Amino acid sequence: MTSSAKRRRQARLLEIIRNRRVPHQEALRELVARAGFPVAQATLSRDIRDLRLVKVKGAGGVPYYTLPEEWEHVPPLDSILPTLFVSAEAIGNLVVVRTLSGAAQTVASGIDWEEYQGVAGTIAGDDTVLIIVRDATTAGKIVGTISALAGKG
Repeated sequence: MTSSAKRRRQARLLEIIRNRRVPHQEALRELVARAGFPVAQATLSRDIRDLRLVKVKGAGGVPYYTLPEEWEHVPPLDSILPTLFVSAEAIGNLVVVRTLSGAAQTVASGIDWEEYQGVAGTIAGDDTVLIIVRDATTAGKIVGTISALAGKG
C-alpha cells in the first residue's frame, strides 16, 4: 500500500473517531471499510498505534476511541459534577442544570462529550445549562444520570 493511501485511510479513521463514539476495533474496521478503505485487523491495530488513539470510558462505562489530546480537554462528568453540580430539574423535554458560578460551560462540554441518547443539544450560561432532549421521559432519565454522577442521586 502506498504511503498516500495510508495517509488517506488514517485521515478518514481520525474523521470517524472525531465524529462518533466507536466502542471497539471491529466497529471501527467496519466504518473504515464503509468509507472505502477495507482494512485487515492487523493493519487497523497499527493505524491505532501510529495515530496514538486511546480507548477511554464514556457514560455508563462504555469505551470508545479518541485522541489523547481531545480526551485531556474535556474532563469526564463523573470527575467534575461532584464539585460543580448544584441541581437538575426536568421541565417537559428540557433539563435545567444549575452549577457553581462560572462552571456551566465546563459541565455543558462534558454533557455534549458524553453524547447521551435523546439529547439534541445544550446551551450554557454562567451557572445554568439548558439541555434540550427529545421527550419528557428522556429528560427524567438525564436528570437521574446527572444527579447520580454528581453523587446526589
